[in-house]
Amino acid sequence: MDADRGMAQQYQTQVISGYAGIDIGGTKIAALIVDDAGGVLARGAVPAPAREGGAAMADAAARLVTDLAHRSGARLRSAGAGAAGVVDHETGTIRAASATFSDWVGFPLATELSIRLGVPVGVENDVNAFLLGEAAAASVRDDVLGVMLGTGVGGALIIDGALRRGPHGAAGEIGHTPGYSDLVCTCGQIGHLETLASGTSIALRFAERTGEHLGGARDVAARARRGDADAVAVFRAAGRALGLACASAATLLDLPRAIVGGGVAHAWDLLQPGIDEALRTDAPVSGIPLTILPARLGEDAVALGAIETARSLDMAAIS
Repeated sequence: MDADRGMAQQYQTQVISGYAGIDIGGTKIAALIVDDAGGVLARGAVPAPAREGGAAMADAAARLVTDLAHRSGARLRSAGAGAAGVVDHETGTIRAASATFSDWVGFPLATELSIRLGVPVGVENDVNAFLLGEAAAASVRDDVLGVMLGTGVGGALIIDGALRRGPHGAAGEIGHTPGYSDLVCTCGQIGHLETLASGTSIALRFAERTGEHLGGARDVAARARRGDADAVAVFRAAGRALGLACASAATLLDLPRAIVGGGVAHAWDLLQPGIDEALRTDAPVSGIPLTILPARLGEDAVALGAIETARSLDMAAIS
């Protein structure tokens, strides 16, 4: 009996090694802890103190991860973060970000999180992390474009099985490519994809057509599904612009596949008619079919992709 009790106590106190993946956005910070096999041990989210500066964001993320690790009984080996903005991959420093964030540009996020968590931390742009997670889940080993349709429109590229970050960390930023409208983009330039395909723009385009201001793209989608012709037209225009952007990227880089995520992608049934139209009228000149698919990991995609970054750090340390 004593031996059995001792074995039970030893089992209860056994430490599980794990990895943390963190999704750092302008309104929410989410995190996952997974074990060596990829099983999710714990997940959680907290509000993002984006207006309070980089240190406050790092504090909130570290507290969340520490709490999840404690609850799951996991000893972290490393952590990865997918962060909004342009990221210097080598240093984990934020190079550029939207006005949503205060004191974010220039913040050494990887270093500050590593100090707080006591483990190595790698940082990717959040859309890069999203694509890493989705590609791993779909066992994609070849070239693929990732697009996130949220408040804005972000993009990422995997070429020859590896992220293509570019010399300044901004490769794949398809949301700010021009030629889709005559509207002013959030960046101040004219006609970018984001002017039609982001959640913010979908709500604005509906308001322009009807004079009615709804809460956001989700409300416009609800109207479209009830048969509102203006709402249907706004989503069709968004889908067509998205399809054209993906076809342009596929033509330039010979890409066979694009994966689309973010909150707007939940209305895939409303986007798809416009996407299909674009692929009929403006297919890649190679003649090779371009497959455009909705993401499959939902809100976990960025955090799971960040865990791929964490695993890479761990493997580098072992080798």
